[in-house]
Amino acid sequence: MNRNGAAWPWLCLFMAMCAGCAKHGEQVPSGPPARFALEIPAGWPPPPLREDNPLTGASVQLGKILFFDERLSLGRGVSCASCHLPGRAFSDSLPLSRGVHGKPGMRNAPSLANVAYHPLLDRDGGVPTLEQQVFVPLFAEEELDSDPQQVVDLLKDDPVIQDLGRRAYGRPFDLYVLTRSIANYERTLISGHSRYDRYLSGNTGALGPAEARGMQLFFGDAGCAACHAGFDLSDHGFHNIGTSAGDASDPGRQRITLDPADRGKFKTPSLRNVAVTGPYMHDGSMASLEEVISHYNAGGQPDPRKDPRITPLQLSTAQQQDLAAFLRALTDDRSLDQVE
Repeated sequence: MNRNGAAWPWLCLFMAMCAGCAKHGEQVPSGPPARFALEIPAGWPPPPLREDNPLTGASVQLGKILFFDERLSLGRGVSCASCHLPGRAFSDSLPLSRGVHGKPGMRNAPSLANVAYHPLLDRDGGVPTLEQQVFVPLFAEEELDSDPQQVVDLLKDDPVIQDLGRRAYGRPFDLYVLTRSIANYERTLISGHSRYDRYLSGNTGALGPAEARGMQLFFGDAGCAACHAGFDLSDHGFHNIGTSAGDASDPGRQRITLDPADRGKFKTPSLRNVAVTGPYMHDGSMASLEEVISHYNAGGQPDPRKDPRITPLQLSTAQQQDLAAFLRALTDDRSLDQVE
């Protein structure tokens, strides 16, 4: 979903609007569809849902079916789930995922955990809504490389998809239904059930000694919480953390803003489930948590645009091990998928 990083907001808005309304005289289900009972961790705010796309049982059920359906790539063996694996917190295991033509994508596929809370999507923040973001992998040559209307034509005669689309949106299956249902399924992928969360709830025995020491470093001397704070452990901002020299080929956030000061800036990922979402960084260039911690401990690579907070930490080997132990305690102990 998010690895390509292309900006499609106007195109997505145009195509969504072009889907139109249900045709005159067509039968639609009576009464509003039942709301989906989204389970949110205790103490968390509800995610900002869209009034024009109510989170209903029918919409998320349809979205899940489509998320795992290879017909989104016109039957060429790739679905959304090919690059966002449920067992890896809906991220990939490859540095760069491969699409229908076997070509690697532009960027590493991040986890979809808690994307309902993210104000901007893709690693460079080029897409503002989940509904619009669905078009990015559909169009991208390195991903699904599909004509969205051909996808609709391929799926519209499926009785299950047609029935759920009518129940959810009161209209035949079309691009409007396709994008909104997948977006709603992705909104249900909530991560907040780790041992760290049990510790926050008062179970002080949920973390072992090394993990507790690592937590103190994380929120203290290591300075990780400067960008990885809050319930999602991310400020959802954009930072240059010195992952490569200043002349790196990937412009990062600059690709969207065209501001040279944004070169090399990428969206701060949530650290939830970070132990299972490697390899890391926008290009998947770091294979392990230890490698990531070593990068920060060294202060990153030289880059004139690097965030001034990225400086050598001078952590000992034991402290780095404690920090890695804490990060591993951020893994959910149950599935992110709430849709049966």
